[in-house]
Amino acid sequence: MVKVFSKKYSNQKEALTKLISSFSDSGKIFGNGDRNTIKLFQYNNQLINVKSFKIPHLINKIAYRFFRNSKAERSFTYAQKLLSMGILTPYPIAYFEEKSTFSLLKSYYISEHQNYDLTFRELIEDPKYIGNEEILRAFTNFTFQLHEKGILFKDHSPGNTLIKIIDNGYDFYLVDLNRMEFKELDFETRINNFAKLTPKKEMIKVMANEYAKLIGKEESKVFDEMWRLTEVFQEKYHKKMALKRKIFFWKEKYKNS
Repeated sequence: MVKVFSKKYSNQKEALTKLISSFSDSGKIFGNGDRNTIKLFQYNNQLINVKSFKIPHLINKIAYRFFRNSKAERSFTYAQKLLSMGILTPYPIAYFEEKSTFSLLKSYYISEHQNYDLTFRELIEDPKYIGNEEILRAFTNFTFQLHEKGILFKDHSPGNTLIKIIDNGYDFYLVDLNRMEFKELDFETRINNFAKLTPKKEMIKVMANEYAKLIGKEESKVFDEMWRLTEVFQEKYHKKMALKRKIFFWKEKYKNS
C-alpha cells in the first residue's frame, strides 16, 4: 500500500491507515456516485471525506501502475497546487494506493469535508436559486480567475464547484479534481470550459455578458461561441446517453421485472 500524507497530517499516519482499512465497514455514504464511493468519517472532532475510486479496467490497471498517476494521487497533488495558487478546495489530507506487481487496485483520496450551501446544479434545478444572476456572475468571475491563473478544470460541470454564501459574497471550492491542466488558455478553450454547465440559454447569456466584460471582448462574440460550444456538448451528451440506453436496456428491464 502506497501512503502519502500532507504535512499537516504527517503525525497521524497510523490512525488514517486504520481508517482506510475499515472503509468498507464504517463511515457514512455521501452522495450517490455510481462509479466511486464517498464516505464521511468523524475524525479528531472534525468531519473528513474519503473517496474510494472504482478499480480500473484491465488496461487502466496496468497504465495506472506504470505510466500514469492514479486519480487519487492527482486529486491530492492538484488540491495542493490549487491551494498554493489561491484557489479554494477542501484541504487534502492523504492518498492511498493498493498495488499488485502489475496493477493498480484500490485507491483512496482523503480530504477535510467542506460544508457548502449549493452547487451550480441548484442554479438550474432548485426553485430557491434558479437563474440567480448574482451567483451566476460571481461564478463566472471565479471561472475567469481560474483561466487567468492558467487552470483548466476539465470537469467544470454542475456538481463540481461547491458554493458557500459568505457575508460579502460567495466562496467557490473545486472538487473532483483528477482531470486538470495548468497552461496558458486561448479564447476557445476558455469559452469551451463553460460548455458542460447548463443547456439554459438565459443562463448562458448572463455568463457571456459577465465574461465579455472581464476578458475585454464583444459580448456577441463571447455569447455566440459559448452557446455554440454548449450545443455541441449537449448533442454529444444526448447521443452518448441514447447509446448507453440501447446497450444497457436489459438493466432497466431487469429493474422493472
